[in-house]
This record gives sequence, structure tokens and C-alpha cells, in this order.
Amino acid sequence: MAPRTRRRTEALSRERIVEAAVELLDTSGETGLTFRTLTERLATGAGAIYWHVANKDELLAAATDGVLTTALRAGSPGSPRDEIRAVALGLFDAIDHHPWLATQLALQLARGSVTPRIFEVIGRQVRELGVPKGQWFTTTSALVSYILGAAGQNATNARSAVPHANRDEFLNAVSSAWEDLDPEEYPFTRAVAAELRGHDDREQFLAGVDLVLAGITAVHLPRAE
Repeated sequence: MAPRTRRRTEALSRERIVEAAVELLDTSGETGLTFRTLTERLATGAGAIYWHVANKDELLAAATDGVLTTALRAGSPGSPRDEIRAVALGLFDAIDHHPWLATQLALQLARGSVTPRIFEVIGRQVRELGVPKGQWFTTTSALVSYILGAAGQNATNARSAVPHANRDEFLNAVSSAWEDLDPEEYPFTRAVAAELRGHDDREQFLAGVDLVLAGITAVHLPRAE
């Protein structure tokens, strides 16, 4: 009886419930996460789940917190710039693997419940870069806005823009469409159309992080280079 009781306790732990919630979110999105589907996944009753989480909002917050905690551990020993790049990629990959995370982070950022954790990790490195204290908030805000915005857009594109075709086919189609645009009205878009084919989303994202960091250096640390 003891082993069976122990297995049941482990299965109904908060950690297991959150793990199952993340699995459902990954496969079915937010609409697919209900207490009914969760009880079916865990083979238990709703009352056992309510013992650990009060409602769906709390469950979503816990799932977001669990994924975010792992992402924010993606540091890289080295310079503050290296640390920022590593954390940025950790968040990018987390949002890419869990597309629902972008929406939840946006909602929780608006409520202020996730902002301090992300700001703390990025902000410490901004401080270590030598940015003047009066510019810490603005500089960190710019970095966080780019990281979450670009990562969220990438996840949206991956989820909705290519429903029936693989990525290369989709990019080729868009690139060809750009090349067919009116040369007088869209000279720039036509000029970069070929670069769209086969580009690496992570590399493009990281290039954006580097541009923001270069701007920070140029504005706040003019003698650093």
C-alpha cells in the first residue's frame, strides 16, 4: 500500500500538475488546457487538482513560471554582453518551443508579475556594462522589449504563417513574391528578397540583440571601443 500511496502523491504533486499543464499547452494551446483535460491526463479528480491550484489563471502563471525559470538559467560565463546574449537566446528558445509562452509573458508583464525577474537578470548585466544609473531602466526596457517582442513574433510566425508548408517552401514563396513586386514602388524589398530564403531565425534574432548592445555602447560608453 505504501508504494501505491507514494506514487499517487507524486502524481498529484503541484510539480506534476504544472508539468502536465505545460504538456497540454504545448500540444493544444491555451484553449486545450482545461481542468477536465488535465484530470484526464493525470487520471485523477478535479478536487485533487484544486487542492494545489485554485483556478486556470493560477495554473497558467505556474506553467509560465516553470518554463521561465529554466530559460533564465541559460547564462554564459564571460562578459556582460555574453551573458545578455545567452539569456536572450534562452528566452528565444523557450518561446519558440512553447509558443503559448509569448502571450502569457505579455499578460504577466502588463500585470508586473514577471517583469522584476526578467529585469533583474538583464538589468544586472546592463549595470555591469557600465551604463550610468540614470539610464538603467530605459536601457534594460529596450533590451527586454526587443527580446520578448522579436521572440514572440517568431513564435507567432512559426505557429500561424506556415500551417501546411515547411519553412523553406514558405520562405521561398514569400521571397519570390517580394521579387515580383513593382521595382519602382518596392526597390528595397526587392533588393533583400533573396536574403529571406534560408535565413536562420536564431541568428537573425541574435543579430538584433547585438545591434541593441552596439547602440547601448555607442550612446553610453563612447570610449569603450
